[in-house]
Amino acid sequence: MRLLLYNIRYAVGGGSSMHMPLPGAGYVLGNQSVLPEITRFIKSVDPDVVGLIEVDTGSIRSRKVNQAEKLAADLGMNTSYETKYGERSFNQILPIVRKQGNAFMAAPRVHGEKFHYFDTGIKRLIIELEMDDYAIFLVHLSLKYRHRHLQLRRLYDLIQETRKPVVVAGDFNTFWGENEIYLFMKAAGLESANIDSRPTYPSRSPRKELDFVLYQDGINVTGFDVPDIKLSDHLPLVCDFEVA
Repeated sequence: MRLLLYNIRYAVGGGSSMHMPLPGAGYVLGNQSVLPEITRFIKSVDPDVVGLIEVDTGSIRSRKVNQAEKLAADLGMNTSYETKYGERSFNQILPIVRKQGNAFMAAPRVHGEKFHYFDTGIKRLIIELEMDDYAIFLVHLSLKYRHRHLQLRRLYDLIQETRKPVVVAGDFNTFWGENEIYLFMKAAGLESANIDSRPTYPSRSPRKELDFVLYQDGINVTGFDVPDIKLSDHLPLVCDFEVA
C-alpha cells in the first residue's frame, strides 16, 4: 500500500510567482498551470491513497474548479473532501476561504469516509478513511500551540475508539518538529515513518518538519521518501506500508 501526503497550497505554486503582482496575490489570483503538474506528479508516484491538504473546492481562485474532483477524475480515483471549518465558523461565509478544504483520494473500490471536527481552532476538519483492516485519519492542525494540543487530545480519543491499526497523516504545524508531539505519539502508540526527521517546509529550503505520517503496531512501513518537488510550499511524503 502506498500513501502520498501532500499539502498542495491550493495549487497556487511554491515560488515567488505566488507573490506577483503583489505579496500574497497568488492566493486570490491562483495559478492554473500548477494543478496539471501536481496531477502528473501524483501519477508518477502511483499511490493507492492520497491525502491532500489545502485543496480549493471551487472558488474564483481555481476558476470554480473543484481541485479534489478534478485530480480524482484525471487519476481515475474516488475522492472525499470537505471544507476545513466547522459549520458555525465565520469562515464559512467568506469568499474563497469557504472553499478551502482537505481531501482523500483512493482507488474506486475504497469507500467508508467519516468527517469529524475538532472543538477548537480555526481549521477543524478530521477526515477518517476506514479500510478493511486499518484506518487513516487526515488532519491539518492549528497554527496556535495551545489549540494544537487541544486538537491532539480530540484526535487521541478518536484513535482510542478505533478497533483497527491506525495511520495518522497531515500537516501538524509543529514548529518544533516531532518533539512537540512526542507525548501524543507515545500515548497513542504511534511511530513516525520519517525516522530521520527530514524537514518538509519550506520546499525551497526545508528547515521544519511540519508534515507527518504516523502509524501504530499492526502497520509495517516498508519504504519512505520526501520527494524534492517544489509545486507547493510543502514537500510531499510518500510512505509504503503493509498491514501485519
